[in-house]
Amino acid sequence: SDIEVQAYLQMTNVMAVSRLGYNDHGPVHSKITSGSALEIFEILSEEAGSTLVKDGVCNLEDAKLVVLCGAYLHDIGNAVHREQHHIHGYNLSASILDRILREVYPEDPELRLRLKTEILHCIFSHDENVKCLTVEAGSVKVADGTDMAEGRARIPYEAGKVDIHSLSALSIREVRVVKGEDVPVRIEVDMDNPAGVFQIEHVLGRKISTSGIEEWVEVVALEKGKEIKVIHAKR
Repeated sequence: SDIEVQAYLQMTNVMAVSRLGYNDHGPVHSKITSGSALEIFEILSEEAGSTLVKDGVCNLEDAKLVVLCGAYLHDIGNAVHREQHHIHGYNLSASILDRILREVYPEDPELRLRLKTEILHCIFSHDENVKCLTVEAGSVKVADGTDMAEGRARIPYEAGKVDIHSLSALSIREVRVVKGEDVPVRIEVDMDNPAGVFQIEHVLGRKISTSGIEEWVEVVALEKGKEIKVIHAKR
């Protein structure tokens, strides 16, 4: 409901969708990413632990706030430009976080600053070329790549054009984050046909590879509910 945040998120779609032909990077993407990031972090905080708690930055509840804010704000830099949007997002978010965190932690300015830097780390490191240094940031980064169901691809594709980008994006029906057996986090991607594997390898796989949590995550491709391939699993 924050006017500034919502205005930036609306502008991300003007820039990314209307002008560049990308898929949704606005409020809906932010909400989906936030939910998935919290699911991933909930599992990892139990199995691998929270980096922020281990480093004495904050408690677990505060760490969850870092994940939530980092996930919700991660793409607002697209309001400025798609190129270097993780840097634009870092800059746009700084003053927003000062205001929001002051309301949540009015009596603890030092904690506010610690949490602010961790949230900014989540935003900055969600770019696939930047290495995440916390479980919290890694959860945000991987969650960003999971928003691909029902054509919600992170790779742009031209409407009406039949190629591997459009076929792979449109083939994915559902993405589920569940607790795994061999590794803590299992991401199940259900698709109509194997073309969806391209989407996983070229988006989610790249995100995972620099997430810092790759040893705790596996991605399983399913075709109409039947497992066909483990796309990413580090043992």
